[in-house]
Amino acid sequence: MANNKPYRIQSITEIHRLLGLPKPQHPLIGLIDLKGLRNNNSDIEAVVFDLYVVSLKRGCDKLVYGQQKYDFDEGLMAFMSPGQVIRGEDGGVPQQLEGWMLFIHPDFLWNTPLAKQIRQFEYFDYSTNEALFLSEKEELTINGIIENIRQEYNSNIDKFSQDVIIAQLGVLFTYAQRFYERQFLTRKITNSKIISRLEDVLTDYFNDDERLSKGLPTVQYIARTLNISTKYLGTLLKQLTGLTTQQHIHEKLIEKAKEKLTTTDLTVSEIAYELGFEHSQSFSKFFKTKTRQSPMEFRTSFQ
Repeated sequence: MANNKPYRIQSITEIHRLLGLPKPQHPLIGLIDLKGLRNNNSDIEAVVFDLYVVSLKRGCDKLVYGQQKYDFDEGLMAFMSPGQVIRGEDGGVPQQLEGWMLFIHPDFLWNTPLAKQIRQFEYFDYSTNEALFLSEKEELTINGIIENIRQEYNSNIDKFSQDVIIAQLGVLFTYAQRFYERQFLTRKITNSKIISRLEDVLTDYFNDDERLSKGLPTVQYIARTLNISTKYLGTLLKQLTGLTTQQHIHEKLIEKAKEKLTTTDLTVSEIAYELGFEHSQSFSKFFKTKTRQSPMEFRTSFQ
């Protein structure tokens, strides 16, 4: 019987053991080719890595993140930070799958500039279904960097090995950042649908007086409703609209406040309460910060 509890992998050596591979060349970093690879541990349905994982996959590899399935039927990259869970629909790795997986133990980055810099690459916290689609040229660039890492990895380890690999990793992550920003701009139809859905979610929330009176929607609520990670949503919106998710919430709040101020006889205090503010002073201060007018000044200008 399959075990539903995620299997925790804490080391590069353990990955090699599970896949029936020889011991890794380095205990803190591993690079595995996926072509022809099989996972004989079919009872393991889900895995959580205590490692950074970068992969480029091409082929039929169905993975599930949360409630969503994603088919890697073309070359694309995915990134995972330590602690994320990934699971497959069935045991084993399909034989037609091609590509590679790079595993990095956090200790490999210790006391290097990349240890702090890696936190700036938000795509490590994206969901699996928010992977990076690569053009043919981009894939060649990424694979070229990986080949440099592979050559260094397979060479005799010396005092320069870690520095060389760290430098290549920095280049890899920077290119991934560039390509993600290109993706936000070029995948217009998909991204426009997300923005449209965001507007619908916010409109529904702000039109529900009972729900709104309990407080403003959080960024986590919006992302969860859209089935998108908070980091991916925030970066996408920033790229396409120039506003963060929180700023979109505030824009909708101001829109709703203006509507109530101009179409109802509710007092400022009553409006503040209906919009989820505990104190009318907080609402008035927020409104003036956003519009440069107090609520009463705005209402008077429409009379």
